Amino acid sequence: MNAMDDSEFIQAFESGTLNPQLFDHEAHIKLAWVYLNRYGEKEAIAKTCEGIRNFDRLHGDGTKYHATLTIAAVKAVHHFKRKSKATTFEGFIKEFPRLKTSFKSLLGQHYGIDIISDKKAKTEFVEPDLLPFD
Repeated sequence: MNAMDDSEFIQAFESGTLNPQLFDHEAHIKLAWVYLNRYGEKEAIAKTCEGIRNFDRLHGDGTKYHATLTIAAVKAVHHFKRKSKATTFEGFIKEFPRLKTSFKSLLGQHYGIDIISDKKAKTEFVEPDLLPFD
């Protein structure tokens, strides 16, 4: 994935030609970062959700998409992106490595419930019950 620039990454993702093994947590964060750069938060959320659902239908069984995790990830990336001086994803993730290494604990600052196993959170966005995203 690192050998691909942002446009190549998005093209491969959107066309479904990205190797599914490369679509790990870091790739999810990169997807949000690129879409935020191109479209702003509202459209980045819509494109990320639609894209991940499509990717899961192409390469999975169509059950892996999680609405709250996806939207929360875009909102978290947006929060840190506004504080960032980075012009590349690699620079951004170096500034804020917690997005890559401690994402679950970041979400724990916003959610008191276990959103990963919550059935409603899987199918629709559940607002944080502890700390709202800004």
